[in-house]
Amino acid sequence: MKIYLDTANLDEIRELADLIDGVTTNPSLVAKEGRPFWDLLAEICRLVPGPVSAEVAALDVEGMVRQARELAKVADNVVIKIPMGLAGVRATKRLAAEGISTNVTLVFSPTQALLAAKAGATYVSPFVGRIDDRAGDGMELVAQILEIYSNYGFATQLIVASVRHVRHVVEAALLGAPIATVPYRVVRQLFDHPLTDLGIERFLADWKRAAG
Repeated sequence: MKIYLDTANLDEIRELADLIDGVTTNPSLVAKEGRPFWDLLAEICRLVPGPVSAEVAALDVEGMVRQARELAKVADNVVIKIPMGLAGVRATKRLAAEGISTNVTLVFSPTQALLAAKAGATYVSPFVGRIDDRAGDGMELVAQILEIYSNYGFATQLIVASVRHVRHVVEAALLGAPIATVPYRVVRQLFDHPLTDLGIERFLADWKRAAG
């Protein structure tokens, strides 16, 4: 499973750039950084060789397509995030015909994922954490989408998004999800386990005794 970093923070990206497969951003993440959007996006694309998702701000078809074309000029690895909806699906279909990669975001149902794939989306992002927040089962949605895509041979890749904790990453991998986009805090937690720390402490203590 590929791991994308869900952030727009350059320090976080620099720290993990050699270990991640891509980056996803959104307007909220970009706003936290207090830097001009276009400059920030270009810098992220230079740091990360894999896909970098950047979201349009328009809600109408023409506006989405126009903004997507401009974003796609920033770097070859830019992927355009398009919000799910009737306009979003139409924009996705037009952009797919132009060869522009898209990531249909804010997906919360199997039918939304199906329509995005039929429109030619490169990626689709179900928000598992937000579903869980509403007492739903985000990973059940992931399983349903994966089955639908397998049934019909869709090329659209699923990105498990709105990851809240390490368990989400484990469950995504067990389901065979191709990608999970994970916040910095959770990515760092993937490396850690208290028994690993305890084992290192014991090895060091034993080495000191053995070495006198």
